[in-house]
Amino acid sequence: MLEKMFKLKENNTTVRTEILAGITTFMTMAYILAVNPNMLSAAGMDREAVLIATCLASFVGTLAMAFLANYPFALAPGMGLNAYFAYTVCGQMGYSWKIALMAVFVEGLIFIVLSLTNVREAIFNAIPSSLKKGVGAGIGLFIAFIGLQGAHLVVNSDSTLTTYVDFAGNWHTQGICAVLALIGLIITVILYVKGIKGSILIGIIATWIMGMICEALGVYVVDAESGFYSLYPALGMTDFSSIGKTFGQCFTGDFGGVRIFDFIVILLSFLFVDMFDTIGTLIGVSDKAGMLDENEKLPRIKPALLADAIATSVGAVFGTSTTTTYVESSAGVGAGARTGLASVVTGVLFLVAILFAPIFTAIPGFATAPALIFVGFLMISAILKVDFGDLTEAVPAYLCLLAMPLMYSIAEGIAIGVISYVVINVICGKAKKVTPLMYVLAVLFVCKYIFL
Repeated sequence: MLEKMFKLKENNTTVRTEILAGITTFMTMAYILAVNPNMLSAAGMDREAVLIATCLASFVGTLAMAFLANYPFALAPGMGLNAYFAYTVCGQMGYSWKIALMAVFVEGLIFIVLSLTNVREAIFNAIPSSLKKGVGAGIGLFIAFIGLQGAHLVVNSDSTLTTYVDFAGNWHTQGICAVLALIGLIITVILYVKGIKGSILIGIIATWIMGMICEALGVYVVDAESGFYSLYPALGMTDFSSIGKTFGQCFTGDFGGVRIFDFIVILLSFLFVDMFDTIGTLIGVSDKAGMLDENEKLPRIKPALLADAIATSVGAVFGTSTTTTYVESSAGVGAGARTGLASVVTGVLFLVAILFAPIFTAIPGFATAPALIFVGFLMISAILKVDFGDLTEAVPAYLCLLAMPLMYSIAEGIAIGVISYVVINVICGKAKKVTPLMYVLAVLFVCKYIFL
């Protein structure tokens, strides 16, 4: 049955590989179960209700991706979008979280319409091959940077923006986490080189276990005020009744004081970031998995985009910010995921997480960091396929690659890549190879920077 449903042999994979890869993807994404409730609670939302909503939205979205498109892409409330939701829309602009949820719900409906047409598919296909490689490599750098931060190897600096951790000064918190992440990375690489199945997942679990041992020996010290919690999973059940505090609340907001122009700006901002984050993720992860065809197009992209759109609106009804395709899906792809079976595993684990949320939320960032850093290495190899002899192709790909980690946004990387591609090729007399849709995208990106 699984063979018929997911075409495992056709995709050169096995049930065991897909299950391990699905677990790996979940483990690298599990941090959202802790981060999203904390983030949205700043907007006045109930933490436990948001946790349940996060699990449900991720479950529905990821299964939609599995059964509609048969791709190993997982979905969850997007980082960056949840920050915009909590701190900009509900914070700076002063709107209630119910109004913000309505904007997310409407955004999802618009995306459903666009996904049923050819608009989003056309945008995906209009991006040149060189830029697609730049996007894939840029996402590799981006998730590696996220991993370095999660490992506490890279920390904030007043003088240089970022720097390496002070091992001696913060040995019992940041220092030991950074060391364990490095050991976990070495374990992951060695296992991967030796062809051990599930090497990335083993690396995550091994790093977590080493952390618990260090906590038992007093090497790792719990400091909740600084964000260093106990590494041991707590046993406990979730209060399911709390979902009532967010479920369907997007339809109950007081829209009397909402300024139309502000609502449109909010809606367009959610639309813009979600659309190009999703497209960028699909490009990067599918390219790494070898899913793009000879024309650099992704088969079954329409149902994949539809699944993403459905997840956004469903997530808003449950009570969470924009649900989108996750770049951490690349960890599962790196572990061998090639079909929707891996997504089913990931989605089911999100559903199970509702019952045992305290266990999954105990997975520390430094334990998943080796997976992200190593998968970043696997993805950056896409840049080798760019023709560096043609600077009109190579420079935009390079700028795209550079912008993603430094601007901390997949969407911004695509924007810089598209604008630079159009401008450089037009000025250099190669306007004929720029498609009409690329001109439209470039203008829209410029307008976004001016008006949004």
